[in-house]
Amino acid sequence: MAYTLEQFSADTRADLKGNPLKDALPRIATHLSRLLGNPDFVAEAFKGSEEPSKRVLYHDGELDFYVLAHVQQGGKSGKPHSHGDSWAVYGNARASTDMTEWRRTNPETDDHVELVAASKYSLTPGQTRAYGPGVMDSTAHPETAWVIRVTGTDLDRMPRYQFSKKDKILESA
Repeated sequence: MAYTLEQFSADTRADLKGNPLKDALPRIATHLSRLLGNPDFVAEAFKGSEEPSKRVLYHDGELDFYVLAHVQQGGKSGKPHSHGDSWAVYGNARASTDMTEWRRTNPETDDHVELVAASKYSLTPGQTRAYGPGVMDSTAHPETAWVIRVTGTDLDRMPRYQFSKKDKILESA
């Protein structure tokens, strides 16, 4: 029997309730990889869409985590961001997501941020990665990609770092 969204949601719920976050996130990433291996789930989650979109597939009202399906437009790159005090797990269903993890190089007391790329890699279909609170990442999509993102809350409603003209972002040290 194929692994379903319902099973994934129940496993995620159990992991978040029964483990410290640092232990739960890698487990959630492993479960997400398993879910992405279910072609029926992928077909239902994205319905063949090529248009950029975001769709809520599941929301846990008690723990406030979300499972979202994103159609990411090809040729677009995002700016570095954190997930605030929350977290995210990314997984690709189709095409790839080029990921960059960032490291701050100046003191937090400065009135600007200086970031350097600490790690670069691609997530391809079935691959997942977890990002805990405070981790900064950015995404790029060479072609239209189908991405499942699991978040610890509605990230659109929480304070997150906004970059200013004073900030400096370096691709390498």
